[in-house]
Formats: sequence, C-alpha cells, structure tokens
Amino acid sequence: MANATRFIPDPVCRGIVAIALILMLAGCDTNDASDRLLRDYQRTLAERLDLSPPDHAEPRNIGAFPRLRERRVPIPDTREGLLDIFALRECHITTLVAQRNSTLGLVAPASQRWQYELKLWQRLTACLSSGVADRLAADDLARLEQLTATKRRQLPQASWNGLFGSEEWAQSFSRVSSPLPPDDLTPSSEQLTALEYLNALSRAPLESSPRPVDLEALERHLQALNDRPYTAQLLRTLLLAEQRLTEANTLLDQALDTPGYCPPEGFSADPRQAPEARRLANWLTALDDAAEAWLTRLLPLFDSLEAPPEAVQAYRQAWLSRRNSQAPFPSFHQALQAHLERREALASRCPEA
Repeated sequence: MANATRFIPDPVCRGIVAIALILMLAGCDTNDASDRLLRDYQRTLAERLDLSPPDHAEPRNIGAFPRLRERRVPIPDTREGLLDIFALRECHITTLVAQRNSTLGLVAPASQRWQYELKLWQRLTACLSSGVADRLAADDLARLEQLTATKRRQLPQASWNGLFGSEEWAQSFSRVSSPLPPDDLTPSSEQLTALEYLNALSRAPLESSPRPVDLEALERHLQALNDRPYTAQLLRTLLLAEQRLTEANTLLDQALDTPGYCPPEGFSADPRQAPEARRLANWLTALDDAAEAWLTRLLPLFDSLEAPPEAVQAYRQAWLSRRNSQAPFPSFHQALQAHLERREALASRCPEA
C-alpha cells in the first residue's frame, strides 16, 4: 500500500494536488476575508499616519455551549394506568402514548419528544372542548381535565427541553465556526423563517387560544439552523472586529500621544468620508445591523422559560447579551465608539489658521 501512488500517472497526481490546493485556498479565502478587510484598513491607516502597522493578536474564541445535562430542566413523569388511558380512547391519545413509551420513543431525539408533547397537549385540549367530554363518566372527565392541565403546565419546560436538548440547536453555537465573510453577514431566509417558527412554537404554551402549528416542519427548521451555525459565526465576527479595532486604536493613540503631531491633509473624523476607511465603515454598519437584528430574534428563545438552567443563563449573559459590557456585541460597540472618538480627536488637531 505504501507504494500504491507510483501507479497513478504524474499528470493525474498533479491535477489532484492542484484541486486540493485550490479548495484549501478557497476555504482560507472565505474564512479570512473579513480579517483581511480589517487588516487592510489598519495598514492603510498606518501608512496615512506614517506609522508602523500594529501587531495582530488572535481574537478570543466564543465560550462552549452548555452540555446537554446543563441545558435541560427536570419534568416529573405523568403516570396513568392503561385502563384509564383506554377510557380516553376517543381523544385519540392511546396510540400516541404507546409510541412515546415504546423502545424507540424512549430514545427519540429531543425534537421528536417535543413534537409528542405538543401533539398530546393539542389532542387533549381539543378533546376537552368537544362532544367527547360530554360522554365521559365523571371520573374519566376529571382525569381528562387533570391530564390536560398537567400537560399544559409542563409544556413550557417540555418545549424548552425540546429546543435546548436538540443537537441541531447546540451545533448552531459551535466553537469551531469561522467569522462571516464580508459579503455574507446576514442569515439566510430559511434561518430567519426557522427562528420565527421556533419563537412561535415556544410561545404556544403561553397563549390562551393557541394557533395550529405545523409540527412536521420542526426538524426541517432545526436543520436549517444546524446547516450554518450563524449565531456562532456572528459572535466570532464581532470578536474579530473588536480585536482589530482595538489594535487600530493603538495607531491613533500613538499619533495622539506624539507632541505637536498634526493629522495628514484630508484626514476625516467620519470613516465614511475617508478613502482608507470607507469600505470598512460600510462593513461595520452592516455587521452592527445584522447583530442587532439576529440577537433581537434569538434572545426570546432564551427567555421563554421563567427559570432557565443556570448554565444557559450564564451563557446568554456572557455571549448573547446586548447590555453586558463584556459580551461580544457591546464590546464591539465600545471598540468602535473608542475608534470614532480617537479619529475625531485626531481630526480636530492643528486646525487651519
């Protein structure tokens, strides 16, 4: 096997190597494009200020998403005898309960267990408001009412476990993700639709008159979020921008700390008016808008439970918050604001007589 490659013609070998290198370079080009944009700005700014470019450090990585056992909340088992469930057969829950308690049902993915809980609740609610309830014996009617109330009370926790217990949801926060490319800062329409769907599904237990939900679409929407870990990519991009802006601020600090230093002619406080910064300024605005829009849609899912697990609360506060100054989005804002203030201070130096 060690000598198997000698039988492959040289042109074929060269072709395979060339294709592999092209694919590798294409991947690097996509992953590093935003970093190159930021470094290009640093370089042109340094040239304009007649300074050496700053040293580059690797941005910090995002934190690990909590482990499965740290994300789930406990839900007490609901136990009913077979005869009791059979008495409610006209509610069409017997087959559903049997499937849930089967061997496959007990090891079903979190999304399928979520579907089960929603279907069971919907069928119990529909049965209680139908003519079936009028035909039940008093004990069976009381059991139906109690079972419906119990499932409704547990549904927020079941919905939470269905979402936060799913592997697809966890993968959308993957630490191995790369920053977003400069021309692809916004999520896909499928991901926006998925987030709207999940928000609606999580709100359903809280609505007095819940609207019918297409449960079969659940796994498709979860997969859309899993296919591209946009949340993780967005956070990595914010951390990258914060790091490079902070490094650029060292350039402006050098100029500001030099006695008698005057900015070059035409140096503008507004990056949008500066040739060396115009492209970056547009990118920073687009990144800010994308982060604001996505976090606004994402955070309600983290707030859908009155008392979420402590590890999830800590992750939300550290990485998704729009107010915690140490979280990526506010940290990015602080670095950007500091950069604009330094440009303003430098542009106001040595006003013309």
